[in-house]
Amino acid sequence: MRISGKHLLIVTVNGLLVLHATQSLSQTYPSQLVRWILGFPAGGTSDILTRAIGMKLGEIWGQSVVIDNRPGASGVIANTAVAKAPPDGYTMLLISSTFANLIAMGKKMPYDSYSDLEAVAQLAAVPNVLSVHPSLPVKSVQELITVAKSRPAQINYGTGGSLTGPHLATELFKLMTKTDMVHISYKGTPPAVIDLVAGRVQVMMALTPVVAPHLKANRLRPIAVTSAKRIGELPDVPAIADTIPGYEALAWYGLMMPKNTPKAIISKVNGDVGRVLAMPEVVQRLADASFHVTFSSPEGLSQFIRKEADTWKRVITEAKIPVD
Repeated sequence: MRISGKHLLIVTVNGLLVLHATQSLSQTYPSQLVRWILGFPAGGTSDILTRAIGMKLGEIWGQSVVIDNRPGASGVIANTAVAKAPPDGYTMLLISSTFANLIAMGKKMPYDSYSDLEAVAQLAAVPNVLSVHPSLPVKSVQELITVAKSRPAQINYGTGGSLTGPHLATELFKLMTKTDMVHISYKGTPPAVIDLVAGRVQVMMALTPVVAPHLKANRLRPIAVTSAKRIGELPDVPAIADTIPGYEALAWYGLMMPKNTPKAIISKVNGDVGRVLAMPEVVQRLADASFHVTFSSPEGLSQFIRKEADTWKRVITEAKIPVD
């Protein structure tokens, strides 16, 4: 097929117009306040993350970033609100590992997790700590595996609820070690921790900030962390992966925007978030709350969500965890 000079000129001019419009958009955005919606109550760890990043983004942009807490339904309320928001760049969504867990459960949502939202960036992650009550005679992952195999279905582990991150993380541990421990589900993490400290359950995976005070007071014994490597907060505590290669289970957070948000805006927000997460004062503030920066490209977040959803779907299936 031959392309005439006239047609080539039209294509070139159109391309330049698109490029100019894209550049102009990225230079003028944002021109009004940006709303950052999250499906968590105010005052929690997610608030620390969004406010630390949002404040700095506001300084860079010269526009306010308003944190909008819409808790409930495991994040579905917030996710739906952003999925149905105008794709103009002025509505952002904080997602957590629960976002991938919902996909893994296969439940019908008011939105399509993969097509109604645009990935922007991974932000940060918090590992769990595998802790035991001091009455359980184990001081390492290998010892826990040995004792659990010698006492099948006799060791109880607690979580803040069925299909929560720590529940799935412990079931993954059981599958990879071929051990059998009994799940005791509580209505929230605090009562589960109370019973762990009291010795009514012997094992629990919980986020670092949740168990840190009890570890310092020697009310609980840390066995390992669920990150791929050791963490600065607990330098003497090994990773589960040191004993079980490939094991990792984190509470993670990412940033998304409505479908069809202009690529120029996605790119700008990604770049500016990356700048914020590289600021020493932000890194320190997040580290104080046990967050570890995990910044990525939009493509990186998309791939990560699919990988997480596939992992937890396999765990739910193989462990025969009821979803309803």
